[in-house]
Amino acid sequence: MPISRRGSSRPRSLAGQLFAMQVVIVAVVVAGCAVLAYVQAHSRAEDGADGRVRAAAASIADSPTVREAALAAPGTDPSTVLQPYAQRVVADAHVDFVTIMAPDGIRWTHPDPKRIGEPFLGHTARALRGETFTETYTGTLGPSVRVVAPVLDGPGGRVIALVSVGIKVDAISHEVRGQLTVLLAVAAAALAIGGLGTYLANARLRRHTHGMAATELSRMYDYHQATLHAVREGLILLGADRRVLLCNDAARELLGLTGEVVGGYVDGLGLPASLTGALLAAEPRVDEVHLTAERVVVVNTSPVLGGEHRGTVVTLRDHTDLQALTGELDSVRGFAEALRSQAHEASNRLHTVVSLIELGRADEAVDFATAELELAQALTDQVVGAVGEPVLAALLLGKAAEANERGVELTVTEDSRIDDGVLPDGFAARDLVTILGNLVDNALDAAVEGAGRPKVTVTARTEGNELLLKVTDTGRGVDPQVLREVFQRGWTTKSEGRGLGLALVEQAARRGGGTVELGQDDRGGAVFTVRMPLLREART
Repeated sequence: MPISRRGSSRPRSLAGQLFAMQVVIVAVVVAGCAVLAYVQAHSRAEDGADGRVRAAAASIADSPTVREAALAAPGTDPSTVLQPYAQRVVADAHVDFVTIMAPDGIRWTHPDPKRIGEPFLGHTARALRGETFTETYTGTLGPSVRVVAPVLDGPGGRVIALVSVGIKVDAISHEVRGQLTVLLAVAAAALAIGGLGTYLANARLRRHTHGMAATELSRMYDYHQATLHAVREGLILLGADRRVLLCNDAARELLGLTGEVVGGYVDGLGLPASLTGALLAAEPRVDEVHLTAERVVVVNTSPVLGGEHRGTVVTLRDHTDLQALTGELDSVRGFAEALRSQAHEASNRLHTVVSLIELGRADEAVDFATAELELAQALTDQVVGAVGEPVLAALLLGKAAEANERGVELTVTEDSRIDDGVLPDGFAARDLVTILGNLVDNALDAAVEGAGRPKVTVTARTEGNELLLKVTDTGRGVDPQVLREVFQRGWTTKSEGRGLGLALVEQAARRGGGTVELGQDDRGGAVFTVRMPLLREART
């Protein structure tokens, strides 16, 4: 269903919104990871610098060269020995400076020889107590991370000198900046790859959502739900595993389904075997007629294909009323055809009477006409006298005329008796036409195909609180092996495309709370007996 889009302020599509949101999320995540990695790299650089200066300071403090220079005789300048030594340590340990000083802080070594002899800029109190410590301090070389360690004259001895080893903060930052370049390159690559992946995923989503916005999709879903509940045609969607994915209200009503249906298997819905087989079939079914407990439905199925069988779309149409009306129309047509035949026969008889009169045989003409009138009136009087219910009486008269045209003797038993008004209001006359009309039609066909003189006998009477309808024919009867199949849709002894009448008979009887039985009479013909309760209204 198209959604109108007016003006230029069309909302961004759902795929576009998700793409923008995902790009922002990816960018934030990558930026956060980059910042975290930078902080960790800076921390690792500081930890590495601290480790190097501590190791260098400890090594210098334990060096015999430093100890001997510090304990040299008065008047000896320790710088002459320690300055070259300190420069070698700076080169070997990759530190920025090594300062060796007297306990009072006077420098013996310095990267700038001009600073030798000047007081050390920093804290030494903790080192004078024999403790090695780390600090960040701004000295003559600028901000640096330095370690100050005491030089002892022996284990547990006195402090004879101090050592300060440091790395400038700028050097640490330069090292981190070198890593930052690689880090930014990795972050940019991650952002590009994440953006590309997000774009491809959202391009596919855009195709599936047809570029619609979230509000449009929501509106489409609302229309979808309203349409499913509004249409009178049943709709069922089945998955590839034969589970029900969707079942609208009309389908539930047509199939008489109750309780939770969605998610269940088709063969667990309690439907007739033929209908279940049609729903489970892999090939399409077109306008197949099936009977449920109380309805006639037309089934169409179409498989959902996408390289493989993904499911099935099933549509259902209610043909219960149409089928009943078709049966009534067939009865009316048969009645009309019988009247046409009778009119033709009456015309022939009238010509016979006229011819007899023209030949001067008036008495014979009167006898011939009287005999014909008495025969027709006898059948009418028999039906009308036995069956006061007008619908049944009209149906039987029409079937009697049809039987006469086909050469079948149709009689109503003497014990037949249904007074007008005996049937309750809830008893549908249409069901009576369906039941008795189909039974008589089948009996006429069977009698014509049987041996001997074809005859059909109808019994219609009330027995207590039941309506009894019995139809007997002189046909070949029904094979006992197929008695169970007689009332199933499609069973017939006639040509293909028939076989719905008896199934409709059982359905109409069941709808009225009655039963249908099939047996055989003494001469081998079929006997159909229908019993319908009169004290309770027919079920709908």
